[in-house]
Amino acid sequence: MATQMQQAREGRITDAMKIVAEEEHLPVETIRERVANGTIAICANINHENLRPRGVGEGLRVKVNANIGTSSTFPDIEPELEKLDEAVRCGADAVMDLSTGNNIDVSRQRIIEHSPIMVGTVPLYQATVRSIREHGAVVEMTDDDILETIEQQAKDGADFMTLHCGVTRSAIERMRRQGRVMDIVSRGGSFIAGWMLHNEMENPLYEHYDDILDICEKYDVTISLGDGMRPGCTADATDRGQLTELITLGELVDRAWKRGVQVMVEGPGHVPYDQIEANMKLEKRLCRHAPFYVLGPLVTDIAPGYDHITAAIGGTLAAVSGADFLCYVTPAEHLALPTIEDVHTGVITSRIAAHAADLVRGVPGAREWDLEMAKARKVLDWNRQMELAIDPDLAKKKRGARNPADEGACSMCGDYCAVEIINKYFHKENCPCQD
Repeated sequence: MATQMQQAREGRITDAMKIVAEEEHLPVETIRERVANGTIAICANINHENLRPRGVGEGLRVKVNANIGTSSTFPDIEPELEKLDEAVRCGADAVMDLSTGNNIDVSRQRIIEHSPIMVGTVPLYQATVRSIREHGAVVEMTDDDILETIEQQAKDGADFMTLHCGVTRSAIERMRRQGRVMDIVSRGGSFIAGWMLHNEMENPLYEHYDDILDICEKYDVTISLGDGMRPGCTADATDRGQLTELITLGELVDRAWKRGVQVMVEGPGHVPYDQIEANMKLEKRLCRHAPFYVLGPLVTDIAPGYDHITAAIGGTLAAVSGADFLCYVTPAEHLALPTIEDVHTGVITSRIAAHAADLVRGVPGAREWDLEMAKARKVLDWNRQMELAIDPDLAKKKRGARNPADEGACSMCGDYCAVEIINKYFHKENCPCQD
């Protein structure tokens, strides 16, 4: 079966393209053209049966991802399914299964079966767990361990996969020569770098990229080229190791598109505010405007417990400057595994950042949403304000037990005198609460 990109290049409009066009309020031919040239990716594995496809990329609403998954300490999949449900309820567009426990296959299969939104995975996590179990150490991981894991996850229905193909020996050497405060913080990046340094060999994900393309083409898996050299603190941002990897990722984008395989590119990380725009423009230039997927970026390192806010600050500017997909950051970042409440906060906060960028990007419907809220506030229509709120439950909670329909303003309630003055003297009308 042909991939979305291959079909788009042949002039065919798929059901997935129609769904994306309807959701984004754009002509379906526009979606087809951008899927064909790679600036939009529709992450939709042929085996993810209950998926409602979404597009990521040029001219589309900025998307939000939530990370979930089991670990050896917390192997139970049920709480992760509850987090998935909460992420969907809060409006997430994707989840990534980052499971590393001993039940990875079952966890992934149940998440994909349960999820109506895109599901991403990181095959290297499972490959390293397998290597420890079968060979005794991560550095004993074989090429077959990696490729067989990618094949299994694709067969199970993963819509996109983070693959750290750009962590090359040259990138590692440039990082070492320049020096870093925090070296490599990406889990997948550190695994593969450790393997390379121990075995004195090139990255097998890079060496076997054509084999990976075979698998992804077969199941229409979107490759999400991982940023294994991403900066883990603001002091390490935009250094030689990060940029060497990005140049390699741009070349890998070309190779994927030549095969008709969809691709996204992942980005930093921890980045000072004044470097974010340059980072986004570099990715778009070097990777030919492939969709860009960023973690944050976090604009400062000193706010544990508030990193959902540091990420939203960076994420807004990143999306205004070209990023298309934001990975949520929760209040638990750098501290602990996220709770359901953290998932809720992380998704909503990232959606606020995404929507703020959508306003600037001219995404259809974004300004209309804000305008409707402004109109509701003008006439003190509290029920309508609750309907329009990005987090209606929290908005209602903050309003308390008061009944919005019974509450007035101006001379009747004493709270909103400005409304009375403007309506009575500027518009020559009575204020709404006097009706």
